[in-house]
Amino acid sequence: MANIKSAKKRILVNRTKAERNKAIRSSVKTAVKKVRAAIEANDKPAASAALTAATSIIDKAETKGVYHKNTASRKISRLAQAVNKMA
Repeated sequence: MANIKSAKKRILVNRTKAERNKAIRSSVKTAVKKVRAAIEANDKPAASAALTAATSIIDKAETKGVYHKNTASRKISRLAQAVNKMA
C-alpha cells in the first residue's frame, strides 16, 4: 500500500474509473448481444431497433473515453452490416 497521500488518492480514483469503465463496457456487450439475438431469431424489426439502441450506447462509451473512436466505429459498422445482410 502506498504511503504518500497523493498516491493513495490515485489508487482510489483509478479504482473508481475502472469500475465505471467496466459498467459501460458491460452495457455495450449487453446491447450487442441483444442485436445478435435478434439476428439469430431472424427478426428484422427487432434487430433494427436493437441496432439503434446499441449504436447510441457505443457512441456514449466512445464519448466517455472507454472505447477508442475507431473501435467504436468498427463495432457499429459490423453490427449494421449484420443487420443489413438479413433478408
